[in-house]
Amino acid sequence: MGIILAIDCGTTSTRVIAFNDTYQVEHMEQSELPLHHPDPDWVEQDAILMWNQTKKCLDATISSIGAKNIQSIGITNQRETSIAWQKSTGLALGSAINWQCRRTASRCAELSAHTELIKQKTGLPLDAYFSASKFEWHINNTPNVQHLLNHQDLCFGTVDAWILWHLTQGKSYATDITNASRTMLFNISTLTYDAQLCNIFGIPTTSLPKVQPSIGHFGDYVVKDISIPIQGMIGDQQAALYAQCGQQQGVIKNTYGTGLFMMANTGRHIVQTKDLITTIAIGVGDQVSYAIEGSVFTGGALIQWLRDGLGIITSATDTQALAESVDGNAGVTIIPALTGLGAPHWKPNAKGMILGLTRNTTKAHIVRAALEAIALQSNDLIELIQNECPAVQFESVLVDGGASANDWLMQLQSDVSNITVSRPESVEATALGAAMCAQMGTSEPSRSNPTIFRPKSDQSRLTSHWKEIFTTFIT
Repeated sequence: MGIILAIDCGTTSTRVIAFNDTYQVEHMEQSELPLHHPDPDWVEQDAILMWNQTKKCLDATISSIGAKNIQSIGITNQRETSIAWQKSTGLALGSAINWQCRRTASRCAELSAHTELIKQKTGLPLDAYFSASKFEWHINNTPNVQHLLNHQDLCFGTVDAWILWHLTQGKSYATDITNASRTMLFNISTLTYDAQLCNIFGIPTTSLPKVQPSIGHFGDYVVKDISIPIQGMIGDQQAALYAQCGQQQGVIKNTYGTGLFMMANTGRHIVQTKDLITTIAIGVGDQVSYAIEGSVFTGGALIQWLRDGLGIITSATDTQALAESVDGNAGVTIIPALTGLGAPHWKPNAKGMILGLTRNTTKAHIVRAALEAIALQSNDLIELIQNECPAVQFESVLVDGGASANDWLMQLQSDVSNITVSRPESVEATALGAAMCAQMGTSEPSRSNPTIFRPKSDQSRLTSHWKEIFTTFIT
């Protein structure tokens, strides 16, 4: 085969990675995507910059590899982030409302009578995390959106649809089934947009992209008269699940990205639980596989906040040495509800806290407590899956994402959860999953030479204290 390109448009950066026929990285380009916070509960991004940075990375990679050597392109993306644009011009209307944004939390509270209906049809809790209330916010608050909607000149989409639209110069207005399943408008049983849900949010289906399987032809990117087919599109966590686990059932993966996302493929079965998300894992032809997912909103974002917000570290790579430099957290606990709490609590209005500060507290203690919070939140997800889905049996967790490169954190995760943690040679699972889709789904997950972390120490006191803190402060 030729080179496969994966476009990975994430929360804080966009990357284009070129994989060879053994899925080794031949070339990578990356550009940061800044987040903006015009209000404490708001998180938004510049949609035009998102596309421009993606194109910049893509064109630089193609220039290095050569267009004639590229077989296909796959796209993976931050999910739920919502964009409105004008159909006739492709111009973005307002900012992209990021998946972490809580501006519509009060609106979701107003719609609480529909909670069970939404959960039954979409597998999702009624929460500002998902796209529907963000699209509705655009209608009511972004200039010109209502006018264009009335004149059928409006497009709503998640990041994948936005990037695809521009890659194909407006010829392809489509999303894949995994991203559609995160809008809170898509019925995961009928596999169509649900008219009842669309009516609740005032969103006509004509303003939503066509839904396709994750693997298939989405359009072409033309470079100097060479057409490169776009043959795969999948949400980032589903991409990581596919790269790590294929379509195997009873296998759990956890991605340590901006948030923390633990998923397991449940095959053809829609598994409904109280606090887990039920979602679509992948669509291949007319076959759909489902998944259960635990979503934590603040994972690696906590480390980013220590760097950019508090300025107590200069790089995420500093955290391991700082954590190892102290014997414990000196009583410091961080509840990282920087954008509310996801699973298992689903408290959209919760605020973050740092507890146990004294005159003896150092930045090393705070950093250690931050890493502990990441491991403890992941442990909450493991316990949630074990409790709510006893049929999903697993003895290890497959990990990926930037923070999984931290050996100290991965050993702590193994100790806290009393479980084996397996990390692949490359933690670029989201991009790899997109590349596997772009190769028409013919490859199996690669687990060669993983690094294995096994439990070494008893961390029951740490987990007990964590649960006590939540019982006391999170109601």
